[in-house]
Amino acid sequence: MLIGAIRDGVVLLTWQHESFAFADSFDEATDRYRGLRCGQGISLSDTDSAGLLVKGDIARAQLDTASTQAPGAPAAGGETAGGAGTPGGPGQPEPIGLPGMPRPGAMQPKRFHGTVTLDTARVGRDAGRVAEEVIAHLAGLIGAQVKVTLEVEAEIPSGAPDHVVRTVTENSRTLKFTSQGFEVE
Repeated sequence: MLIGAIRDGVVLLTWQHESFAFADSFDEATDRYRGLRCGQGISLSDTDSAGLLVKGDIARAQLDTASTQAPGAPAAGGETAGGAGTPGGPGQPEPIGLPGMPRPGAMQPKRFHGTVTLDTARVGRDAGRVAEEVIAHLAGLIGAQVKVTLEVEAEIPSGAPDHVVRTVTENSRTLKFTSQGFEVE
């Protein structure tokens, strides 16, 4: 439950005021957080034992400090604030900045598609998890247009009785299915 709360808090777009950031560690020599992430989804499991929650104002101050340094100049802690060289290349750490923001010259994916089979005995639960763990993240992106389609496929070896055909057909119309129908092989 705690891990879920941490993931939910870090992913908030309003993390700075309503939540917190997440860091892999704290470097006392440079007085900076390493692996600072905020406003994006993070992957944590029950077996993860390292990581720190960072107050929003402290995380924002570190991010602002890194972004105001001269391009290519090393930030405190050995992180770069952008500029010459290949960010994250061999011998060069990943530049610090707002997570989820594109690096200059980096191509980012523009589309997502996915198909999942839900447990018929637990459709509500599984659909809820898909909504929370996938759709919410995509719909939360500025300008994103998310379309969700539910497809139902049933094979009935002994055939569907007339009352089931009538009920399912009428309910499908009422629920505004774009296409529906029964087939005889």
